[in-house]
Amino acid sequence: MSTAPVIAAVDGSHDSLRALEWAFDAARRRAAPLRVVHVRQYAAWGQADVLVAGPPEAEGDPVLDDVHARLADRGAEPAVEYVALEGVPGAVLPELGTDAALLVLGSRGRGGFASLLLGSNGLAAARDAECPVVVVPRPDRQVHGDGPADPGPRVVVGLHVDSPDDAALALAFAEAALRGARVQVIAAYPWPVQTWSAPGQILPPQVDRDAVEQETRALAEGFLAPHRKRHPEVRADAEALPGDAAGHLVAASKDAELVVVGRHRRRLLSPARMMGSVTQAVLLHAASPIAVVPPGASEE
Repeated sequence: MSTAPVIAAVDGSHDSLRALEWAFDAARRRAAPLRVVHVRQYAAWGQADVLVAGPPEAEGDPVLDDVHARLADRGAEPAVEYVALEGVPGAVLPELGTDAALLVLGSRGRGGFASLLLGSNGLAAARDAECPVVVVPRPDRQVHGDGPADPGPRVVVGLHVDSPDDAALALAFAEAALRGARVQVIAAYPWPVQTWSAPGQILPPQVDRDAVEQETRALAEGFLAPHRKRHPEVRADAEALPGDAAGHLVAASKDAELVVVGRHRRRLLSPARMMGSVTQAVLLHAASPIAVVPPGASEE
């Protein structure tokens, strides 16, 4: 059984070359092949998106030629394949995830508006791909906070205890095992709890904050138990924090190896794929690479 490749989407931009380096390292750690893909937007107006790949096109592609030259002296591992495709990148890139372990791309590609924090291709891939999508941000992103108290490599993962995402937890533990890192689990709970007794009147919360925090942490520990059993070598610390989950995850991204977030499950009345507000905020503001994980088949 062949190992699914790690796919790096490149377009010659500095952002995509940073993503290429991350993907190369991820493939090496996994002992998986690396597939470098350049989507050339040559399709005529009104023409359906087409995927055209093959040695003649790949060998004549200056973007892929440059990548080949960059990787020429890296050795035999991982094995690298170069593929040129034609079509609209926002439509083609998500389709690459059907047979990939990871799809990796930069936060903005060539031709993107400088004011955008994340390009449209990255958003489309993170929303629609069937494999985890890793977005590598620019190195100048700043986040507030002092960073973690404990030194050492970390993989951060968000956990909603009311709707746990097992696929995101699984990827976080697997990445931590590959990187010799610990898992920092952020389980946020809403606080303060507001109670309305009449229009415009808000009463003080009747809920014990310590009790809510303890229950949140206990639920998180329960969800982590099977992953700890699967990866006994990985240390995992669960933190129950009040307030905005996105803010906590962005703050924790400082000096982290990776931040892992789940993509929304499909809803009965909203069958289209979508990303939640927390995932979008993390994609836009986190300082570390961000992995967006689609729900497992059973959750879909």
